[in-house]
Amino acid sequence: MLTSNIKFKNFNISKFKNLKNFKNEKWFKKIRLFESLKLNYKYSYTKEQIKKINKNKNFRLIGMGGSTLGAEAIYQFLNHKIKKINKNKNFRLIGMGGSTLGVEAIYQFLNHKIKKKFIFINNLNSKLNNYEKKIKATNIIISKSGNTLETIVNSNALVNGSKNIFITENKKNYLRNLANDLKAEIVEHKNYIGGRYSVLSEVGMLPAEIMGLDEKKFKRLNYLINNKNFLNELIKNVSAILKFVKEKKFNSIILNYDNKSENLFKWYQQLVAESLGKKSKGILPVISTMPSDNHSLLQLYLDGPKNNFFTFFSTQDTKSDKINNKFLQKTHNYLRNKSFSKIIYAQKSATEKVFYKKKLPFRSFEVKKRNEEVLGELFCFFILETILLGRALKVNPFDQPSVELIKKETKKILFN
Repeated sequence: MLTSNIKFKNFNISKFKNLKNFKNEKWFKKIRLFESLKLNYKYSYTKEQIKKINKNKNFRLIGMGGSTLGAEAIYQFLNHKIKKINKNKNFRLIGMGGSTLGVEAIYQFLNHKIKKKFIFINNLNSKLNNYEKKIKATNIIISKSGNTLETIVNSNALVNGSKNIFITENKKNYLRNLANDLKAEIVEHKNYIGGRYSVLSEVGMLPAEIMGLDEKKFKRLNYLINNKNFLNELIKNVSAILKFVKEKKFNSIILNYDNKSENLFKWYQQLVAESLGKKSKGILPVISTMPSDNHSLLQLYLDGPKNNFFTFFSTQDTKSDKINNKFLQKTHNYLRNKSFSKIIYAQKSATEKVFYKKKLPFRSFEVKKRNEEVLGELFCFFILETILLGRALKVNPFDQPSVELIKKETKKILFN
C-alpha cells in the first residue's frame, strides 16, 4: 500500500538509495511551492469571492499547459454520479407534471459530485465552436506571466459581454492590464509557483471550490511526509527510475485503465517532460489508453525495444454495465453476469502477469475510491517524484528555457 487510499506495487528492485530524511534537508525547506500542498496555505482569494462566483452555473477556463491541466484532471476524475438510494439500485418514478418535475430537477442537479459545467479552452484553434462562444459563462482566465500568446488570443474572442476573473502574477502584464480595463476581478498567481506545479494553489483550487469540492481535503503533504511507508515507496520508486535512465530506458509508458484519469496523466505528462527535459536528459511520458491499446501498441511493448518502463493505473470502480446474458453465446459462458469493470480488471491483471514473466519493469497504482484526498495524494506523489528526479539528474525542475525560445521566435514572425 502507498496510503490507505492507494494500493501500490513498486518497481521490483532490490537496492535503493535511502533518502527518507529529505524532508528535513535545507533544499526541501527552501522550495516554497510546497506551501500550496499544505493545509495552512493562504490563498489570494476569499470565501466571499467564491460565494459570489458560485451564483453562476457555467464556466470557461481559459489557459494553457499547467494553467488548465490540473483543474481538468480534477473535473474529470471527480465528476461522477451519486450513489444508489437506500438498499435498492433502480427506481422508476411514474407521474405527470408537479408529481415528478421537482424530483427530476433535484436528481439532475445532484446527479454529479461536481455541480457546475466547465468548458476548457486549452489550445489555439482557428475557430472556436458556437457552443464555446455563445454559452453564457463566467471566464476564468489563467496565465502566470500574463503574456501567454494563446491565452491572450482565446480570451480576446471571449471576454466581451461575459463576467471575467483573471489569475495572474502581481506585476504589469498584458492580462492584468486587460483585467483593469474590463474592471474585472484579479486573483494573484504566486510568483514562486510555476504553472505545472500550481494545481493545489489558486490555479487549481479556485476552480475546485467553484465545482463544490473541499480544497482542504486535497492538501495531503503534511500527512504524506510523515508517513514512513509512503516515503520509502517514493524513494524506492525514484531510485528505480534513475536506474532505468542509466540503462537508457527513457520512455515512461502509462497504461491507463481508467477513462476518468486521462487528464490526470496529461497533467503528469507535462510535469515530467517540461521539468526534466534539459541538458540532453529527461523522460518521455507516453499515455496509453487501455485496454484498447492491447490491439495496437501492446505487441511493441512486449516484444519491441527494451527502452521503456511502465505504470499501470486503475480504479476499483464498482459502477459499470453488466454483460447481457440473454445475448451471450455458450462459447463465452465465462462472461456470464460479469461487469465491464471486472473484465477490464481481469485484462489489467493478465497484462501485469505477462509483463512480470517477460521481466518488463513496471509499477502499479490501484485507487480504491474517487475523492479529493486520493487526488491530492497522487498530485503530491508525482510532484515529489519529479523534483527528486530533477535533483538526482542535476537539472533545474522549475524552468523551461527552450520553450521561451519558441515564444521569442513566434513574436519575431508576427511582427513582420
